[in-house]
Amino acid sequence: MRFFIVFLVGALFGTGIVLSGMANPAKVLNFFDFAGSFDPSLAFVMAGALSVAAPGYALLFRMRQKPLFDQTFRLPKASAMDAKLIGGSAVFGIGWGIAGFCPGASIPALGLGHASAAIFVAALLVGILIARRLAKADFFADAGGRAG
Repeated sequence: MRFFIVFLVGALFGTGIVLSGMANPAKVLNFFDFAGSFDPSLAFVMAGALSVAAPGYALLFRMRQKPLFDQTFRLPKASAMDAKLIGGSAVFGIGWGIAGFCPGASIPALGLGHASAAIFVAALLVGILIARRLAKADFFADAGGRAG
């Protein structure tokens, strides 16, 4: 049952990404093109997502002590803004700005047959593997963040 629910939630997310146009890298890149063909629709998609997610989380934590399919909610414990967080955010933003895909939108874009999505996902997986190896080697410890 758990995997069916996960599949359903992923399908709902992917459908939202496709219907909103965010699986189209040109639409996303136009959001960043302030001097040219600026398209503010990404901001509206984000605002819509936040307007649903924020009250949803608040309600969820008031109503439930634990999730349906796990023993506890798994929330981030770290709250500090350190070099690891800032560096990772910068890499994420630069990649998003160059490719027009974020990791969440790249998966539905694969289903639409975008060749650039396949290249992006391959690069994403390589980046994840490199980051994991660097974390195991304690590479990030000197950057103000804990490895791991």
